[in-house]
Amino acid sequence: MQQYHKKHPHLERLRKTARRVDVNGSSRILILSDLHMGNGGRRDEFRRNAGLVETVLSDYYQPQGFSLLLNGDVEELFKFPLEDIVTRWESMYRLFMSFSENGFFLRTFGNHDASLQDEQGYILAPYLLEAVRLVYGREEMLVFHGHQASIFLWETYPLVSRLIALFLRYVAKPFGIRNFSMAYNSRRRFAIEKSIYEFSNQEKIVSVIGHTHRPLFESLSKVDYLNYRIEELCRAYPDAALPEREYIESRIATMKEELSDCYRQGKRIGLRSGVYNNLTIPSVFNSGCAIGKRGITALEIDREKVRLVYWYNGRQSRKYPSDRDSTPMPLGQTGYSRVILNEDRLDYVFSRLHLLA
Repeated sequence: MQQYHKKHPHLERLRKTARRVDVNGSSRILILSDLHMGNGGRRDEFRRNAGLVETVLSDYYQPQGFSLLLNGDVEELFKFPLEDIVTRWESMYRLFMSFSENGFFLRTFGNHDASLQDEQGYILAPYLLEAVRLVYGREEMLVFHGHQASIFLWETYPLVSRLIALFLRYVAKPFGIRNFSMAYNSRRRFAIEKSIYEFSNQEKIVSVIGHTHRPLFESLSKVDYLNYRIEELCRAYPDAALPEREYIESRIATMKEELSDCYRQGKRIGLRSGVYNNLTIPSVFNSGCAIGKRGITALEIDREKVRLVYWYNGRQSRKYPSDRDSTPMPLGQTGYSRVILNEDRLDYVFSRLHLLA
C-alpha cells in the first residue's frame, strides 16, 4: 500500500480537492474534451469540426437538458494567445455557458491550457477547475484531463509548458513543424492510461479522462473491444442454431477486417492483455476528442446509462462493429449524424468495478 501511495500522489490529491457534484438517476451530462481551440486560422485544429460541435450542442444537447463538462485542453495555448482564441470563438463560449441553465456547466484544464489558472478576466474563470467528482450515492466518477498521471510532467510543468509553448509558437509554427503531442505517441498514451487504471481500481472509482485522444469505454480501446467480442462470438458459435451461426460468421468477418485496419494503423497497445490473462475492470473511460478527421467522440451520462457516441458530417467512412442498433441518427436537416459506439448501465459498471477491483 505504501508503494501505491508513492506511485499516484497527484491522482490522490485530485480526488481530495475535486469539486463535488451530486447527480442522480435523472441527470444528463455531456463530457467533451480536447477541443484545442485556436485563432480560426489554418493551424487551428478545432476549425475543422467547429460547426459540428456548435450544432450538436445547440440543436441536440441543449434542448434535451444536458449539463456540459468540458474536460481539459479546451484552448490551444501552446500555439495561440488566449485573446485571439476568445475573440474568434466568442459565440462558442456563450454557448458553453448557456448550459448552466440546464443544470451545470463546468470545465477542467489540461496540459495545453493549464496557464488559464493565472489569467485575469478569463471568460470561463468562474467555471474553471482541475477535477470534478460526480457522486452517485456511494459511487463516484472522477473527471479530470489525465496529464496529472505523468509525475515527471506535472512536477516540472511550469518550466516544461513554457518551453513547449515558446517552441511551438516561434519555431514549429513558422516552419510548419507538426505539433508533437500525447495523441501521437502510443506508448506514452498507454503509460498514462495504465497509471490511471491502477489508481482507479485501487480506489474503486471510475475515472473519466481525455488527454490521449483515444476513446476508452469500460477500460477497453477499440482493439481491446474487437478482440473481446470476437472471443465471445467464437465461444457462442458451437451452440448456435444455423441462422445464428451465419450471423456470427458475418460479425466475426466484419470485426476481423476492422481489427486488421487497426493493426495497420499501429493501434497495438491497450489496457487489456487478453481474456485468458486477466479480467478488465471498467474503471477508465475516455471521451476521445473533438478534433478527429472524420468527426468527434463524446461521453454521455444519460440518466442511468453511460454511452460513447460518435458525431460526424456526411457519409460514414466505415461501419462500426456493434451488437446493438448502431444505425446513424440524423440531426434534423443539419447533415450531421450520431452513432452510439458503446453503452451500458451505470449500476453494471459500478457493480463490476466493486466485484473485480
